[in-house]
Amino acid sequence: MNLDTRIKFRHLTCFLEIARQRSFAKAADALAVSQPAISKTLKELEGILDASLFERGKAGVSLTSAGLAFMRYAGPCVQALRDGMASLRSGEHDAGQVRVGVLSTVESLLIPEVVRRLHERHAALVISVATGPGAYLLAQLRVGELDLVVGRMTDSPDIQGLTFEHLYSESMSLVVRPKHPLLALGDAGLAQLGDYPVVLPLAGTTIRRYADSLFVQCGVPQPRQRLETLSPALSRRYVQQSDAVWVAPLDAVRLDLHSGELAELTIGIREPGGSVGICSNAALPLSLAAQWCCETLRELAAERNGSGRP
Repeated sequence: MNLDTRIKFRHLTCFLEIARQRSFAKAADALAVSQPAISKTLKELEGILDASLFERGKAGVSLTSAGLAFMRYAGPCVQALRDGMASLRSGEHDAGQVRVGVLSTVESLLIPEVVRRLHERHAALVISVATGPGAYLLAQLRVGELDLVVGRMTDSPDIQGLTFEHLYSESMSLVVRPKHPLLALGDAGLAQLGDYPVVLPLAGTTIRRYADSLFVQCGVPQPRQRLETLSPALSRRYVQQSDAVWVAPLDAVRLDLHSGELAELTIGIREPGGSVGICSNAALPLSLAAQWCCETLRELAAERNGSGRP
């Protein structure tokens, strides 16, 4: 069947923005148009396709099964057009670019080394890194605005329909500032763990479930004072300046433990960890730069797994 020429670029961008924002109002703001204009454009597209693409609920709008099917092609189509236009700009066609979504689990240690090696090997390479919650990054990947997402996300419902490649497993640890009162207590400090503020990943994230499991294994209820964040920088600074306990991915604090800026509580328990890996969109062929990034990630994972590090 020939492409229906009634479908315009504005129809696709409207559809993708609603899917990304999960809200007609937010999509209208992002596209700098009115909400009635957004609704009208979507209605036109649904009429052309003879299918309902979204359904409304208490939590906002979500894709129907038809919408999910159309998403597989609309996102890559729009991104391919944007890439084609960008490639014609002066000089830009000579440089590769990879757009990577990075979860907090790999932001501090893995990704800086990936960037260093890529820039060492490729003279003209632009690496764009986006951070944020997994659901947000996976939504960007689904519509073609990211090439890859790296981190721990296998338990996220938003990963359905995407491709995940395991790199390595990573455990969680309890870390505090040097000279923290709990350090002198050893295993006996478990009973007092609930007396101190705790730093945890945001509720609802994959990594939060692993963090929560540590308290279950310790048999200790979570403290009432909690800082919930995905920012390693904020978590690190707060813990260094207080008596808070940070339930952290080991990679996020490995350098701090080695330098002595943070200390690990030895409680005789270590949560076995989840799968850190690469998520990609099978409907969107990887660019050469994205393939370079994947190769470097696999290389570092192989080195890590070969070293026997936990």
